[in-house]
Amino acid sequence: MRPLNEMSIQYIKGVGPARKKLFSQLGVETVEDLFYLFPRRYEDRRQMTPIKNLVAGEWYTIKGTVMARGGHRTWFTKKHVFEAAVEDEGAHLTCVWFNQPYLDNYFKPGSRVVLHGKVDTYKNRLQMVAPEYEIIAAQDETLSLGRIVPIYPLTRGMTQRYLRRIMKFCLDHYALQLRDDLPESLRRKHGLPSLSQSIARIHFSDDSTSQELAQKRVAFEEFFFFQVSVILRRLSLTQKPGVVHQIEDAVLEEFRQAFPFKLTRAQSKVIDQIAKDMRAQSPMLRLLQGDVGSGKTVAAFFGCVAAWRNGRQSTIMAPTEILARQHFESLQGLIKPSSLSGLRMGLLVGSAKKEEKEEIYRQVQSGQIDLLIGTHALLEDVVHFQNLSYVVIDEQHKFGVRQRAILSAKGLNPDILIMTATPIPRTLCLTLYGDLDLSVLDEMPPGRGKVTTRMFRQEQEQEVYQMVRRLVAQGQQAYIIYPLIEESEKLQLKAAEKMFERFVEQEFKEFRLALVHGQMNRKQTQATMEQFRNKNIDILVATTVLEVGVDVPDANVMVIEHAERFGLAQLHQLRGRIGRGQAEAVCLVVADPTTSEAQARLKALLSTNDGFRIAEEDLNIRGPGEFFGRHQHGLNELKVANPLTQLDILELARTEALELTRIDPYLHQGHNVIIRQVIQKRYPAYLVNVEAG
Repeated sequence: MRPLNEMSIQYIKGVGPARKKLFSQLGVETVEDLFYLFPRRYEDRRQMTPIKNLVAGEWYTIKGTVMARGGHRTWFTKKHVFEAAVEDEGAHLTCVWFNQPYLDNYFKPGSRVVLHGKVDTYKNRLQMVAPEYEIIAAQDETLSLGRIVPIYPLTRGMTQRYLRRIMKFCLDHYALQLRDDLPESLRRKHGLPSLSQSIARIHFSDDSTSQELAQKRVAFEEFFFFQVSVILRRLSLTQKPGVVHQIEDAVLEEFRQAFPFKLTRAQSKVIDQIAKDMRAQSPMLRLLQGDVGSGKTVAAFFGCVAAWRNGRQSTIMAPTEILARQHFESLQGLIKPSSLSGLRMGLLVGSAKKEEKEEIYRQVQSGQIDLLIGTHALLEDVVHFQNLSYVVIDEQHKFGVRQRAILSAKGLNPDILIMTATPIPRTLCLTLYGDLDLSVLDEMPPGRGKVTTRMFRQEQEQEVYQMVRRLVAQGQQAYIIYPLIEESEKLQLKAAEKMFERFVEQEFKEFRLALVHGQMNRKQTQATMEQFRNKNIDILVATTVLEVGVDVPDANVMVIEHAERFGLAQLHQLRGRIGRGQAEAVCLVVADPTTSEAQARLKALLSTNDGFRIAEEDLNIRGPGEFFGRHQHGLNELKVANPLTQLDILELARTEALELTRIDPYLHQGHNVIIRQVIQKRYPAYLVNVEAG
């Protein structure tokens, strides 16, 4: 029989070519893929609440019979409204959906239905607005009623009851064929059930205890293989000799004296850690965390100076041209008046002219450039360093492990420093960056202005604009940020272009205004930002092109419109653009949050300026997959495991992974060969450069 990872879902009874396309939209191509399409939540339908016992303001799952249904359009907004009256034991509930006229085809009088939603009161009667619904056919009752029922992610054209039926059929016929790659000794040691048993119980379980054990088993496996891969990744790089840099105390002192400001204690500590790593024979693999404005770039720059003093080259890779250019200009400005002015810098970005790029390629290869700063353009095959020994990657979450490996391969096992302004709790660093040592900048440079954040509703916009007028009239500069460039009828949001025109003619006609957005060409953006920096512009209207790489010390007023549309980390990054000088700053957040998640984001933003606390809240709100960007870190393989809620399982799995790789670092012995095969399949980027041993 064919392996489950080769058995197409198309040939399962009840699927066929048309429905196979629907499964493809869910990422399901094979029977094995289907087994790993886990429920997004569960509903306990063993004892459902009768309609007569419902209380307004609470969430419920109920069952009932459709008594009547119908649709109409409201006379004022012309919205289509579909209503269904549902009855259970003589009690009635009205359910309402907007702009879904096709529901008339589903809610037939007499049909059985399960509904999940929040109960509210309207005109003295109970109702649910836009509840999740499920029409229950008689043949599906055993899977959909009287038990703990899985609720799956769906795509248009697929129903819960259909997906449950296909899942149950495949589990009954093929679950025992699942290959169990977790060593039996580990399963016995920790009392974990088999994979086939666990997968079946995650989908359909009779009780929550066996379901939790099943989830623990799959989570342990996912953490274990990921941790083995991360540990192997580190071994693959540290087992090879790197460059031993000679760093005398005089070099450290020269660096500390080179700038017109005093380094913070945290910066000095990180620089000492970098110096220690660069003196060692093993290549440095270090993650530098620090909030917006904590001075990461200066700390990272020490390694560039150390490489230069050893006659070698360094490089800094940033995720955007604006940020790469900012690094280039700010570092050039810093070293000009100092003894470091002999360090020759180059800038390589995608939009540069062909002849400019070719000249940079030539100078880097011949050793005429000591520090090359750039974007993804650094990864191109045509970039050849003469003797690269130190690599800085800024905003790691924007790059993957593979890009890190490509840049590293341009030198002879260079030292690598990765920077992020997205603080990550230490426990999660274990999950994602177990191959890196950790440095933290937890102190802001002295003399920074305090940033006060206040929130307003959309109807209070004139109050906000009045505050901006007053502050700009006093000599301040202001940003006004929008999530969109052009107005969208669907979203009904004020947009940057339209509001810019209005501001010029009305609210801020006495001031100098400019507009910056992501669709403008680089020269336009650069010229406008330069004018703003030189105080030739009072108010800059912009989209999130400002999120990174803009440093204007005199801009201390920011308005963020439709703030509910931004992520929490994004809001914090934007706010970090003000308060860069010594003056007090104010961030005015304009929002009408309608979801609990948006409310939680804004509450967190208003409660603290501490990036580490912001990151914790962001993780709690979004979960680790969204927080990190799954495609970057192999988190797409963590279907059940959650580092936030299962830290105990993560640490157990890491302990076992460390023990395994200590005994057999190349995974050549017995069952370990299978573990190696699993990692090659799941995390191919993590086995780059691992030698055969």
